[in-house]
Amino acid sequence: MRELAIVEAPSVLGLRPCGVEELPTALLDAGLADGLGAVQAGRVGRVEPPAYDPARDPGTGVLNAHAIARYSARLADTVGAVLDAGRFPLVLGGDCSILLGNLLALRRRGPHGLLFLDGHTDFYQPSAEPNGEAASMELALATGRGPRLLTDLEGRGPLVRDEDVVALGFRDGVESARAGMQPLPAALHAVDLDGVRAAGADAVAREAVDRLVGGAKGGTGDGSGGGFWVHLDVDVLDDAIMPAVDYRQPGGLTWEELESVLRTALGDARAVGLDVTIFNPRLDPDGTIAARLAECLRRGLSARAACT
Repeated sequence: MRELAIVEAPSVLGLRPCGVEELPTALLDAGLADGLGAVQAGRVGRVEPPAYDPARDPGTGVLNAHAIARYSARLADTVGAVLDAGRFPLVLGGDCSILLGNLLALRRRGPHGLLFLDGHTDFYQPSAEPNGEAASMELALATGRGPRLLTDLEGRGPLVRDEDVVALGFRDGVESARAGMQPLPAALHAVDLDGVRAAGADAVAREAVDRLVGGAKGGTGDGSGGGFWVHLDVDVLDDAIMPAVDYRQPGGLTWEELESVLRTALGDARAVGLDVTIFNPRLDPDGTIAARLAECLRRGLSARAACT
């Protein structure tokens, strides 16, 4: 089993300073690393973001677009060093725009897949995103849709191909259509919350892993041969148990369903890393949600012990 290395990425460049930047500290204080054999690489393990600019970039229509591009490269350097050392990076955000840096680290090393766990599809184009927040666009940007500054980082875009992505658990279809978000491409495999419930979380997760590594009927068989990254936006959880997020919507996965998905995905040796985003500790004043989230993540990550 590869040693776990925690990287703190407290960037809110793709959202706003609201408390999400406190996610790493809150989860570590809640005991996330306990019993995981995690290595925190001191200062090297924390990538501080540039100063936040509340003005929307006129050239791209995206908040902090140039800063996100710079930050993504720096985060990719840190995550890449973890990968090159043979460790498994656990990246604690921050908002969802940190996904770009994580995928850039992988793209520098070849094609990989992406398991995208999020209550939203985050496939907005700048013209349809009312605030210009990249945290609502990261899946579109990662697959090459949007301003070139963010879709072609280091000339390596897209960071992941449509057919090498599986999106699970989202429930924003009506909202995003009303807002004019571009549709998900047909080649990107997507299973909304109702679909997860119909088939069962474990079965859907197993099919997702098979697709990402090319082992199932319908899998790509080539693009994600280097393994796959897991992106977790905690608003994929039911709002009743995870109200500590900034964009709330009814419904979502249970703790047990999320744990099942994580155990299945992270229990496969071809999972190469995990990021956690959007949890806002300021909306969890007594720390009970942080403690439950840390427990869920520990249980999911414990499946790595079975990896060979």
